[in-house]
Amino acid sequence: MERVDIDAFARAIDLEKLDEAQFVKLMEVLDFLSVMGTGIELASMRTETFVWLIGKASRAQLEHMMEQPNLREVVLTEVFCRMTNHVKTDRATTNPAVVHWRFSGGAGDGGFDRYETVLEEGTCVSGTTPTRDPRATITLAPADFLRAATGNVSVPLLFVRGRVKVKGDIAFAAGITGYFDIPKP
Repeated sequence: MERVDIDAFARAIDLEKLDEAQFVKLMEVLDFLSVMGTGIELASMRTETFVWLIGKASRAQLEHMMEQPNLREVVLTEVFCRMTNHVKTDRATTNPAVVHWRFSGGAGDGGFDRYETVLEEGTCVSGTTPTRDPRATITLAPADFLRAATGNVSVPLLFVRGRVKVKGDIAFAAGITGYFDIPKP
């Protein structure tokens, strides 16, 4: 079977021409193709392209996508998996920390989806089951998280605008993106 260049495919799409429902359909098709074993999958997309795809999506497109339970899980899992590969090992060694993430509008406990990120000994490990006490718990809408994770908005700006809540070390939470080398699209 001939391999499809998922990065070229993704970059050929003009996201500005897609409304929210069409963007969701695009992401559903990418997920479906992955499940069907076609070799076309988000996980094989270069991180720079993934950042570009999410970063070019409008806030409305991201919000609509995050309202779809399956896509919400697929995309959030993809971001957390990529965090492992893009952690700044020196930061995770000198400043070990645990972050609990709470994403509003989820199907989990209290209407929140929860993730945990452990940064220590130069590594980053994330999962959906909290195992340790957090240095900070960050609560925000999943679309805002995607915008912050792709470098399109800063966590401090979200905090000032009342779009993120932090329990624990606020200064650490404000600088959380500094623990990662976020590729430029």
